Amino acid sequence: MSKGYDRVAIVTGANSGIGKATAVALAEQGFDVGITFHTDEKSAEDSADLVKGMGKAAAVRRHDLTDPEGAAYVVDELAEELGGLGVLVNNAGTGTAEPVLDMDYRRWRDVLAVDLDGPFLCAQRAARRMVDSGRGGRIINVTSVHEEFPKVGAGPYCAAKGGLRMFSRVLALELAEYGITVNTVAPGEIATPMTGQEDRPPQMGSRPGYPIARAGDAREVAAVLAFLAGPAASYITGATLFVDGGLGLMGPQAGGALDSGEWRHG
Repeated sequence: MSKGYDRVAIVTGANSGIGKATAVALAEQGFDVGITFHTDEKSAEDSADLVKGMGKAAAVRRHDLTDPEGAAYVVDELAEELGGLGVLVNNAGTGTAEPVLDMDYRRWRDVLAVDLDGPFLCAQRAARRMVDSGRGGRIINVTSVHEEFPKVGAGPYCAAKGGLRMFSRVLALELAEYGITVNTVAPGEIATPMTGQEDRPPQMGSRPGYPIARAGDAREVAAVLAFLAGPAASYITGATLFVDGGLGLMGPQAGGALDSGEWRHG
């Protein structure tokens, strides 16, 4: 594919965690960066300052994906302000910790709106701009190991992430002729505020049941996202890259090692 796509990236949910680390990694690669946030504007501005500190432009917008149709317009606003769009990273997301039998429909729909409907609409708007420019581009959707492996209490989250994987593969087929690649990155447990942890390097040995015995660092995921955004990944599309420390390999193995039924309660 052409290496001439716009050196402008939009990263949703870039006020903290994986999104913030990705905004920084893309700025290091020479991208101007559009940053979205839901509620924490100060942290989003902090991310923007890091991008600007590298000599790149940054723009910030609030992005409430519980109203995905309204939120998708932010893609166009950021692209207009920054002068183009070559990379979209759909990173913003939410989750649940509630059994399906206890969940009401509104909660189910809210999670799917943020984790599936929002990425669909943002990707659609980004892709239309990339097609119209004739310069190609990259769309990268952040899913989770739960795009493949289920988790108790996470029904709508798993459904959305699995759906986003398959949507990404369809989009990869449809957009390849325009020089646009579409991939997913599937993190495992990453030490970020979303997982209730401090945004700092995790300690080895803190997760003895994982092959790499710790949670991941947001910068480790960002490095993979930045790779997929760059020219070296020009022949990768429709793929999922797992960044999980081998966690997915432990499914059957871990099941056989359990000595109680506590896992049924999350």
